[in-house]
Amino acid sequence: MQPSDWPAVRDIYEQGIATRLATFDTAAPSWEEWNARHLTDVRLVAERDGAVVGWAALSPVSARACYAGVAEESVYVAESARGEGVGSTLLAEIVERADEAGFWTIQAQVFPENDASIALHRRCGFRVVGTRERIARLDGAWRDTVLLERRSDLAG
Repeated sequence: MQPSDWPAVRDIYEQGIATRLATFDTAAPSWEEWNARHLTDVRLVAERDGAVVGWAALSPVSARACYAGVAEESVYVAESARGEGVGSTLLAEIVERADEAGFWTIQAQVFPENDASIALHRRCGFRVVGTRERIARLDGAWRDTVLLERRSDLAG
């Protein structure tokens, strides 16, 4: 992912926001905000015919040194490319790159209604840790998230 990919990445993120199944965010952040929240080493885009159709990135879970090898991942796929394996490709690649970068745990938080995302994560070696009940509000309603994680066989 390059800074020049941001307009397409933002558009795909906004598509995810609109579903109300992908994030608690209700509007996309600015490039500066997004860039500051995500690790610079592991960011990917998927392209089809020169157009960005998906993206994946890692975020730190904590600023504490003891959690330096734990990251949260995000994977988003454009509406036009859903169901075509883009998410699987991105998640598999980000897992591989996270292993190479020394991350021993990758976490994901997924709304329990997002069956496709939960299935994708399970296919890529994630396990369900539990449900975080009423963890935050979206549009005024309390929502749960399913916490998934993948432990590296290479790092940690």
